[in-house]
Amino acid sequence: MAVGGHVLIIEDEPVIALELEALLAELGFSSFDIADTPEDALACARAQRPDLITADYRILRGTGVAAVEMIARAVGESPVVYVTGNAGQFDPGGHAVVDKPISPRALAAACAKACLPH
Repeated sequence: MAVGGHVLIIEDEPVIALELEALLAELGFSSFDIADTPEDALACARAQRPDLITADYRILRGTGVAAVEMIARAVGESPVVYVTGNAGQFDPGGHAVVDKPISPRALAAACAKACLPH
């Protein structure tokens, strides 16, 4: 699956962020920003609008859900995949959720679904 485009990875664990970047590169995404707070995520999205957002639920100084909502208000909606160990603790609002530890197959399926035209 070659989808291309820019991904904003919202994740506060550097090892997991790098794992996501590597897996997403294998899926065909070509550029990446990594943010660990909602404010950093918003700044990254304003600098380059993401074609896909992956977000953990719990991040530094907030949640991935709050970051996604801030980004949607500021630059518009983007496809979202939540990658988290806290799947039962929040409402993903119809977005795909991939549990940690990350299954490359589950991530690929979630990205394919998220990036389909709605």
